[in-house]
Formats: sequence, structure tokens, C-alpha cells
Amino acid sequence: MVVYLVVERAIAFRVSAVVPDSVLKSVLTGQLDQVGVADSESVAGRLVQRWKDGASGDVLKSWARSELVRLQRGLHLLDSVVAAAPLLGLLGTVTGLATLFPEQGLPDSQTLTRGVGLALSTTMMGLCIAIPALVAANWLGRRLEILSSRLDVLVEALEARRR
Repeated sequence: MVVYLVVERAIAFRVSAVVPDSVLKSVLTGQLDQVGVADSESVAGRLVQRWKDGASGDVLKSWARSELVRLQRGLHLLDSVVAAAPLLGLLGTVTGLATLFPEQGLPDSQTLTRGVGLALSTTMMGLCIAIPALVAANWLGRRLEILSSRLDVLVEALEARRR
């Protein structure tokens, strides 16, 4: 699930899919007639189309915010995996250590080995899931910040054209 989510969001967070250079350049140079229907597949193209339809000010900013929220789709699942994986590893550690102590007396060597092995392997599994998921979540979060910044520039440039 984590791999699918990271790959899907990485594809969705491509600059060409969100704020293509051609659309941003057309807006910044005032050549808005070059932004056409074909560009409406990108977030920036949709915002330019809404601007052409009369949206401005807070309405245009709300549309941009709505598009950013749509881009964040699924990232909460990645954050949940990052938080839950070490806890599941810890649960396995506690379970493994709990098997070490029978109701009476000390554990034999086989029980001791099995319990410590379970504790270590579950901890390792939890960390092996959480660490790459954390790195991916941070990378995707940074990509989203960059895209958000580009959208802010686009919205401000559109607003400057309206004035």
C-alpha cells in the first residue's frame, strides 16, 4: 500500500501535471490566450479557466486551496503508516518478551531464544516499514510545498492582471 501510494502521488505531483511551465509562463507574460482547453487537465490550467470565467480574489484563492486539498489525497494514510508501524513493532516486542516468562519459574533456553527472536524481528519489521515511509512522506510533503508556491505565484499573477 505504501509503495503504491508513494508512486501514485509522485506521478500526481509532477510539475507538468500541476503547474506546467508553459501555463505559468503564459500567465506571467500576459499571454493568457495561449492557455487553452488542452491545459485544463492541469491544476494551473483549471485555475486560469476559472479566472477567465470571472473568479477573482478570495474565490480564486479558494479554488486554488481546493485543488491543493485534492492533491493531498491519500497522504494521511502514509502518515498513519509512519506512526503505526513502529507501534506494531513495539507490540511484537512486548508480545515476544511476554512469552519469555511462564507462569512458574524461569524460561528454558528454547523459550528464551524464541521470545527474544520474536521481539527483535517484529521491532525490525516495524522500523523497516516506518523509516522508508517517513522519508517518502517528507519528500512528498516538500514536493507539495513547491507546487503550492508555484500555484501562489500563478494566482497572484492572475490577480495582478485583473487589476
